[in-house]
Amino acid sequence: MNSFNNNVRRDILKMIHGAKSGHPGGSLSCVEILSVLYNKVMFVPPEWKKSPDFQKRDRFILSKGHASAALYSTLANKGFFAHDELFTFRKLASRLQGHPSTRLGLEGIEVSTGSLGQGLSIAVGIALALKLNANSAKVFVLLGDGEMQEGSVWEALMSASHKKLDNLIIVIDRNKLQIDGDTDDVKSLEPLDKKLQAFGWECMEVDGHNEDELENAFNVAKSSGVPFAIIANTLKGKGVSFMENNVGWHGKAPNDDELKRALEELNA
Repeated sequence: MNSFNNNVRRDILKMIHGAKSGHPGGSLSCVEILSVLYNKVMFVPPEWKKSPDFQKRDRFILSKGHASAALYSTLANKGFFAHDELFTFRKLASRLQGHPSTRLGLEGIEVSTGSLGQGLSIAVGIALALKLNANSAKVFVLLGDGEMQEGSVWEALMSASHKKLDNLIIVIDRNKLQIDGDTDDVKSLEPLDKKLQAFGWECMEVDGHNEDELENAFNVAKSSGVPFAIIANTLKGKGVSFMENNVGWHGKAPNDDELKRALEELNA
């Protein structure tokens, strides 16, 4: 586990512990996805709106907005805002609310999210607007696999292929767990790849914790010529043994002893 990702995972745990609420499982599962996007794939100027190239930036939408701790830590570790601000997470008047919000003026946040199933629909509109403005920027969306059970997601998938939005790339955090249990038990998604392809999307399946596989998939996606979906197989709670693949850690803060144990594992 590289140092950037390890720092993000430690931040996630400390933030959620300090807030006494949050979603550690799905935040820990998407760390490598965000790391590859922000370190190797997307053009996103860290000076944000002050950059002369601001309009050329790639757009990122965290459709699974409850995993905000992972995005906030990634942005802070990339220099978008002061790292100390992370520990105001979910506090009154903080810019770092439980779900990302544009109205709070936090650098790096493109869209307010959290109501599952809406992020991709917003992304379709942004991708279409970029096309109409002859802007070559890409739109990247991170969805939860439980979120893929929402009908609005499939309407957006159909719209994107109909409009030939080859500037739109989605990543599905396929950790196979949602708040009510195993995704296959709640509402089976399989065969997910074939369903996506039937809706006109090119699709690739990767190990969502392998940065080389992720980077290669993003590079293929950027030149595919059609809307592209990456199914990233991940482990909920990745990096902390007692949280891994444990649905009980979907939305629960660690106590003092659990935080100590988790940080010791990540520091090992």
